[in-house]
Amino acid sequence: MNAIKHFMTITHHKNLVLVGCFKIGLYKQGLLHDLSKYSPTEFLVGCKYYKGYMSPNNAERADKGYSSAWLHHKGRNRHHLEYWIDYAVPKPGEENVHTSMEGMKMPVKYVCEMFIDRVSASKNYQKEKYTDESALLYYRKSVDHYMIHEDTKALLEYLLVMLSVKGEKYTYSYIKNQVLKNKVPYEKKTLNKLEQGLHV
Repeated sequence: MNAIKHFMTITHHKNLVLVGCFKIGLYKQGLLHDLSKYSPTEFLVGCKYYKGYMSPNNAERADKGYSSAWLHHKGRNRHHLEYWIDYAVPKPGEENVHTSMEGMKMPVKYVCEMFIDRVSASKNYQKEKYTDESALLYYRKSVDHYMIHEDTKALLEYLLVMLSVKGEKYTYSYIKNQVLKNKVPYEKKTLNKLEQGLHV
């Protein structure tokens, strides 16, 4: 039955995120992660469009042209970059000018949860095929259409590349002891240089 399979899938993912968040010290976020998936608005759609190898949101989107579950989910979970899309702040003298939408700079703790979420989703769907490079490869397939702040993008990419090069234990320790303690400058210019150093 799809309801049971969907429940098991989202709960397994939530448990993976919980373990990952606990490893880096984000205990509250680990416990509260993705609770909206158990609400009727998201859960019933997940049951209907359950596949097991992909997100039900993608299946709903293919069927209806949009995903009602995703629209509900992204507005309630701060670890998604889409939660942080807003109108750009007008520049001085442009207060009456219509501005475009853009990604706002996400707080560090939510970028780290987003990283854990992506790693956990890759583990959940790829199962035995998962490697430390999986989340990075999936990210690269989608990044071109992301509306994301350049600093947030740089930090997420830095962590994904670090995972693929250094492995999970090193990366999680680095996040806990460096990133979340604000010892790593959260800016594109510095992070891009740090990422380049990982390839040396």
